[in-house]
Amino acid sequence: CWRLCHKIVPALTSIALPALSPTMTMGTVQRWEKKVGEKLSEGDLLAEIETDKATIGFEVQEEGYLAKILVAEGTRDVPLGAPLCIIVEKESDIAAFKDYVETGVVEVSTPPPAPVAAPAAASPSPAPPAAAAAPAALRKGRVFISPLAKKLAAEKGINLAQVSGSGPDGRITRKDIENFVPPKAAPAAPAAPAFAPAPAAPTGTFTDIPISNIRKVIAQRLMQSKQTIPHYYLSVDVNMDQVLELRKELNNIKLSVNDFIIKASALACLKVPECNSSWLDTVIRQNHVVDVSVAVSTASGLITPIVFNAHIKGLTSISSDVTALAGKARDGKLQPHEFQGGTFTISNLGMFGIKNFSAIINPPQACILAVGGSEKRLMPADNEKGFDVANMMSVTLSCDHRVVDGAVGAQWLAEFRKFLEKPVTMLL
Repeated sequence: CWRLCHKIVPALTSIALPALSPTMTMGTVQRWEKKVGEKLSEGDLLAEIETDKATIGFEVQEEGYLAKILVAEGTRDVPLGAPLCIIVEKESDIAAFKDYVETGVVEVSTPPPAPVAAPAAASPSPAPPAAAAAPAALRKGRVFISPLAKKLAAEKGINLAQVSGSGPDGRITRKDIENFVPPKAAPAAPAAPAFAPAPAAPTGTFTDIPISNIRKVIAQRLMQSKQTIPHYYLSVDVNMDQVLELRKELNNIKLSVNDFIIKASALACLKVPECNSSWLDTVIRQNHVVDVSVAVSTASGLITPIVFNAHIKGLTSISSDVTALAGKARDGKLQPHEFQGGTFTISNLGMFGIKNFSAIINPPQACILAVGGSEKRLMPADNEKGFDVANMMSVTLSCDHRVVDGAVGAQWLAEFRKFLEKPVTMLL
């Protein structure tokens, strides 16, 4: 219930945190996309909520005005059903909610303080007088920034490497750009003395990084997979010469090698449906459609958006789907139905120079394919030289032995290799 001493409460709608994924029990308010007083229309992005699966945009379901934000940006572990904000019908009602207090608010944890390095032992010698402030240290690695802040920075010619982000995980917000003051140049350093003092001891030896909801779930699911699924692994080398040649011939269509791999995997799953199955404790569900989950690395962790009905889609359609899904995944814009489910998973690390590896099965799926990069190798051949040079790619199929026997997994790899070594058959 809402209360305000000695005042009448105008008509309001209390927006509670909904379940944005089937397993979600709590969420983190990453950031608010609307400010108090702004007009809201149906479908507007109100906030971004980090669930146990991904960061998802929370949209407004009705028109009105944002009168009160109840959960601060960056608040972690907000329970389902907790009120997030108040929406009113009339702009004139906004002022009435300035001092409103929700008497039934469930306690939520506040954002953890910024990680601080462990202090080193104090030096016995006194510290020298403080010098003039030096420029802020340049930000290293990937810069997280909202689209609006990025636009403002470009207009003002601000170097993002010099901006400290105040948002969650160091994200740069619009306020950071508006309040940014370029650092002053440090004064010239005095000439070094003949005998320079020993360098100062490091300020710390470690940094504690808070664990996000997504990282917790990744850890739980991987532990569950390795502890409950009897994995075994089958590897094979695939000659990719014809795929690379066909890709070159289809140069008017921007296809990646991964698009061919997804299509070949889907068709192999039709040939060997045991590998397109799920272990459900009481039954083994053999799926009649192939929905391929494609592992994508994002700033917050691994996520597997799905190419639905990959077995009936053409290479162009698969390429378009993968490009769109990967972009949405990295921007945190995936909707739950775009990454929940899937019948078979592909993890490709070939673009990072990895030759081969073994992946952990994504339950309740029965298989996951780990794809390495292509490399030129000398292969025996019936010609004058006695050998040929071929582009060979190593793949490893991880199988759940409860569902897929060794010979069946080997059969799947044989079908997969046939499609890639004669890719024209995938176009028929």
